[in-house]
Amino acid sequence: MTDQDRGRDQGQGGQGQGQGGQGQGQDQDQRVSGIAAGFEELYGAAPDGVWAAPGRVNLIGEYTDFNEGFVLPLALPHTAVAAVARRDDGVLRLHSADAATPVAELRVDALAPPGVGSWASYPAGVVWALRQDGHPVTGADVHLASTVPTGAGLSSSAALEVVTAFALNDLFGLGLGGAELARTAQRAENDFVGVPCGVMDQMASACCTAGHALHLDCRDLSMRQIPFDLEAEGLRLLVVDTRVKHELGDGAYAERREGCETAARRLGVSHLRDVTHDGLADALTALGDDERLRRYVRHVVGDDHRVTEVVRLLAAGEVRAIGPVLTAGHASLRDDLRISCPELDLVVTAANTAGALGARMTGGGFGGSAVVLVEAAALDAVERAVREAFVASGYTAPRVFVAQAAAGARRVK
Repeated sequence: MTDQDRGRDQGQGGQGQGQGGQGQGQDQDQRVSGIAAGFEELYGAAPDGVWAAPGRVNLIGEYTDFNEGFVLPLALPHTAVAAVARRDDGVLRLHSADAATPVAELRVDALAPPGVGSWASYPAGVVWALRQDGHPVTGADVHLASTVPTGAGLSSSAALEVVTAFALNDLFGLGLGGAELARTAQRAENDFVGVPCGVMDQMASACCTAGHALHLDCRDLSMRQIPFDLEAEGLRLLVVDTRVKHELGDGAYAERREGCETAARRLGVSHLRDVTHDGLADALTALGDDERLRRYVRHVVGDDHRVTEVVRLLAAGEVRAIGPVLTAGHASLRDDLRISCPELDLVVTAANTAGALGARMTGGGFGGSAVVLVEAAALDAVERAVREAFVASGYTAPRVFVAQAAAGARRVK
């Protein structure tokens, strides 16, 4: 696949409903202008501004965020873009260019859990969360469009939440920083939408910087921007969207979170972050014959350690050496956390067999995407091997693109 073809495939994301998002290959200014023009057509006046917030891919550190551990995501060029105008009459009008049911009109003083249904719960939940915190958000007109694929483990919902939060923060002069807005967006998803996610997705969308991965401590939200320029190293990071849709609200994610919390209580710690890698064997012994909890603890403690190891290797310039760490992370997600699926396992096996340096599933699991670290010279061969393996197995062709570490949320007009 040529770079032009790969970019075209990347641009087929969207929210995956109705019309879909506009292509990433389009000029950013043209996309922003188009969304602003769409707002004016819908609402009869120009927006007060346009904001963008990216999806993310997580390099390593899965199911560690709600355990107050460590993660290492990077923002993608795929973004949710929102043209927004302030209202002072208590009305919230939402429109999505991507949804099959594109319009929602709500009263801000009537917003309450458990959400309003469909995509509109994400931006509406942010309004609810801000108002719960005492911020004077009195309504808005919003026009949204996204190129972040839904159900692919790339944080399409967080992008919708964060772009809404950044826009309202600016329009109402709330004075909140990126981490505060990420926490607000997380609370919207936890308490309004009803998905018990950790804070990684929202923090990545809000706080990543171009050319870097975000080393985030999910306990105190301290962060380090880790240089991540694979092109300079002759490397690429492929994202392979299996097109198997995952739904974190179906109970499997919540069950694993509950299991981690139960294990922490039994071990006498507030969160599994407090179990050190050196103390893992003793912790497993203390859990006795509860194999489910033992597996969950083994994964979380192991992945916290893997994040630390990948950061150390990147800082030392040993970028190729992170490949085996990624593959080990996949084995843990598959065998201990048990959140992989045949398509994700096939990506990892086919890519590594074809010469990739390492690969693993990324995101919440049960479908979604995998990341593959590969030499630039082997990029086409590895991609071809993955595609051929999908054909041979009778699976739907995957969406494949090269990840680039992009900027976090910002005002773009």
